[in-house]
Amino acid sequence: MTSPSTPWGDILKSLEALYLEVDEAALRLMSIHAGRLHCSPGCSTCCIDDITVFEVEAQYIAHHAAEIIETGDPHPEGACAFLDGEGSCRIYKYRPYVCRTQGLPLRWIEETAEGTPVEMRDICPVNEPGIPVEELPGERCWTIGPFETRLAALQVLASGGIPVRIALRSLFAMNTDR
Repeated sequence: MTSPSTPWGDILKSLEALYLEVDEAALRLMSIHAGRLHCSPGCSTCCIDDITVFEVEAQYIAHHAAEIIETGDPHPEGACAFLDGEGSCRIYKYRPYVCRTQGLPLRWIEETAEGTPVEMRDICPVNEPGIPVEELPGERCWTIGPFETRLAALQVLASGGIPVRIALRSLFAMNTDR
């Protein structure tokens, strides 16, 4: 988008700036874990079906991938609708937040039934070999929470307070010419 002047344009600029920050932070972690990350074009292990994104992200994708949505077919059910026949992402440049951090070692906080905070960790099974994710220093993991909070705030701003989520596959269903 170039020089948007509408409030929606401002929201899209903010979303693109957020994506840039996410990509830079993810790239730092990818370089730290280069020896263990096996994500590459065609690896679609994490590209599951029924992923939902905030409406602001769905509109961003619909804007930038209009031709794919209007003239292409979704990938068969069971994997992300935006995969091509070889398992590569057709919207990689415009992919949503969740897809920008897939494969990285993740950490987040949950609470026990008693309200005690507990740190949780996970990593894609494809990238599991190496130092156990539980033993990694916290700064070597993607912390779930800060970027998601900012993304949710953009969604609230865009929707007037309603945090609407959209299934990625449903973007194809919106094309009534099928």
